[in-house]
Amino acid sequence: MDKSKRSFLKSKRPFRRRLPPLQSGDRIDYRNMSLISRFISEQGKILSRRVNRLTLKQQRLITIAIKQARILSLLPFLNNEKQFERAKSAVRTTGFRGFRTKKQ
Repeated sequence: MDKSKRSFLKSKRPFRRRLPPLQSGDRIDYRNMSLISRFISEQGKILSRRVNRLTLKQQRLITIAIKQARILSLLPFLNNEKQFERAKSAVRTTGFRGFRTKKQ
């Protein structure tokens, strides 16, 4: 092969297969919090299929289980504790000015 054409070919890296996120014995259920919590971000959002490396059927089941857990109050709908703390501290440092009233 000519050297000028060789630069366009990708270099061969060793391919390392990752373990699947779900094992064969795992049951996708709204009560299985250790399993469900792996598929939720820090803010409480459901991670995408591409990030989770799940099949379409598994992602659907995970989504349904997360929604059921949220309805039954096993999971919060939003996990915004950090945002709430930041907003709270910002109000303290800057001071809160109420609505201005008209002078009579």
